[in-house]
Amino acid sequence: MYVHQDSPLRQLLSLLNVLFMTYPRVIDMLRTRTDCGSMSFNTHGSPQHDDGASGERVEQLDAAIERLAAANAIAEVSPVFEVIDAARPLMFDARGLEVLYTRVPALEAAGLFGGSDWNHPQTLVPSLAVRTVRHGDPVATLVECLSQIRLLAVAKGDYSHPSVSAEHAHHFLAQVLAMNLDLVVGDLHEGDRLRPDRLGYAVQYLYHYLLEHLGYENFLEHLVAEVWRILEQRPVQVDGIKQMVTQIAACLNTPDTLVGEVGEDARNLVNAVFGPTAGCREDPGFEVYTERLERMDDAALLQEAIAFAGAMHSTGLVSPYMPGFIRYLRSRWNALIPTALGLSYTGADAFHCYPALIHTLIDEALFAETSQAVYGLAMMLERGILYSPPVAPSLWRQLRLSLCDAAAQKIVAVFGNRRSPECFLLADVLNVLGRPLGVGQGNYPTCQSTRALSMWAFNMPAELLRIVAWAARDDEIVMRFEGNSISSRELGAGLAAEPPVDVDAVSLLTVPHLDRIYFEMGRRSAGRGEDPHKWVNAEFHGDHVGHGFRIAVDVFTGGLKDFEGFIRDFYAAYHPFYNGNIPVINPQPAGIAVTDSATRFLGWHAITIQRLALDPSQVMRVYFFNPNNDSGQDWGQGIVTSTQGNGELYGEASLPVAQFASRLYVFHYDPLEKGEPTDIPSDEVDRAMRLAQESWASGR
Repeated sequence: MYVHQDSPLRQLLSLLNVLFMTYPRVIDMLRTRTDCGSMSFNTHGSPQHDDGASGERVEQLDAAIERLAAANAIAEVSPVFEVIDAARPLMFDARGLEVLYTRVPALEAAGLFGGSDWNHPQTLVPSLAVRTVRHGDPVATLVECLSQIRLLAVAKGDYSHPSVSAEHAHHFLAQVLAMNLDLVVGDLHEGDRLRPDRLGYAVQYLYHYLLEHLGYENFLEHLVAEVWRILEQRPVQVDGIKQMVTQIAACLNTPDTLVGEVGEDARNLVNAVFGPTAGCREDPGFEVYTERLERMDDAALLQEAIAFAGAMHSTGLVSPYMPGFIRYLRSRWNALIPTALGLSYTGADAFHCYPALIHTLIDEALFAETSQAVYGLAMMLERGILYSPPVAPSLWRQLRLSLCDAAAQKIVAVFGNRRSPECFLLADVLNVLGRPLGVGQGNYPTCQSTRALSMWAFNMPAELLRIVAWAARDDEIVMRFEGNSISSRELGAGLAAEPPVDVDAVSLLTVPHLDRIYFEMGRRSAGRGEDPHKWVNAEFHGDHVGHGFRIAVDVFTGGLKDFEGFIRDFYAAYHPFYNGNIPVINPQPAGIAVTDSATRFLGWHAITIQRLALDPSQVMRVYFFNPNNDSGQDWGQGIVTSTQGNGELYGEASLPVAQFASRLYVFHYDPLEKGEPTDIPSDEVDRAMRLAQESWASGR
């Protein structure tokens, strides 16, 4: 495929030095390697066979691990450098990596990852891991490599970690491997070859090793399926997904006999990003594409518009060519823009009701660097939120907003300077307003703040725009709590010690402020004898939060408290069969006890109950928003959250009511619109209670 020098594909593939030309050689090398798939741990955490790595090096590693464990047992400090120095020589061949693989339990027990982000693998983000392993300092790179070896052991079931499941570990490694696939199928780039202490070669060996364990034969098919699974949730942040699509595009450039059976799904993904229309099918570059547009007649332009809209709505991805097409239509055929955006009658009517606003948004926000904002704009129009009187004036304020230096610096640090900070922020305002259930918290314990952004974008868009304006212009957010004002400027750090970097621009600017305010509201509510969420959630999220409050856990002892009554009250408040068929009027904040596939308790998590309804199989389900970036999870006991195929709207997760109730631990409700708890069938209540008591509630 011919790729023009300035094309999006060429820009994204610039790091791929050789497009899989060495793939046959790699496959042969992988197949002739020592098979380590049957490796297991003995009772001392040592390998049961070790014929590849130097015995002296292995002894040095074991001695370093023992000294680290002894030091941590006394001082609770991790002098990890000695272990890292001992592990480094073992990372340059498969047999050395096997030694490290079998030492995973010993490394964990010794506290290698203690006091760092790696000590909480459930919070690690693939895109950040890629940055660390390819561009981090030597120590961070080696620790990241050891962490990924640990996750491989978890994924294969050879090691059980208390906070991450085998499924989560496998998904994490699949995404990391996809983003580093060039290391496996090509030669090292110059930057990798020149890294100190031959680190680039160590990383390359690691990914050969990971690919062998995870299975290279069907890897592309799994990668394509994973991309589609995530896209079905329509996330706002898709940079990592586009990286994976880039790797898929590279795979498709190899002979078909090496690619395998990937079907049309892979090609549809690649086409959606790099060539969704006849005019840009071979990825000709922006300049050539603009020249082609000028030569097209009206019929050809119509076909381009239909093709762009189809690709965007079928995948949720927007090609960098599409903003240029929309901007071209502004001067030649403005009436075709609703067709290009794929708008229904509702969206097209909103477009024509607010032409000056929409045209200005296009002019100021839609560029190749912000291409996803096209989808955000389309979905915002489809939602009809412009018909709410405060929204259009709020968007005009956003268009004329000047960012303070602190806000501008944050955006430049994360998004670069190819466009202005105001442009990047405006683009993500459209994305969040268009997909309020696609907002994610990134690698930060800020589920409450992210949930609030989603709830405001969904139900109170003008409120969201006001908060964004304050954070961007004033570097401050002010909220009321029980009659008193709380300014984020006067508060210390909340739960997120560092500013987020792997989130949208709206979250980037607002979440640090919101996090501090939420934490302060909790502090002011402490000592009242009940859970602070009872007072905080209504003040923080808005008056539409129900004033009724129910919690399943005693805040002082952690034990269950009237658990049967808790379950019955939830059914009576939310289940249409028992509450008088009253739907969820406004989405309500709630809290769940998250478990892994082995039913181990991982922690408390904030979600939003969106609605309850019968699914296509006539099963009553709870549809909820989970801000953790990927709602498809296995919580054990056969409880697997669904994100598609059971009546979910984009961004929703769902579970049958009893399964959801078994993980619920706190919820709000309207006490004036509630059924009779004693009417709930006992078998339904017993089932939910049993699922809880055999998982997170065990021993409570």
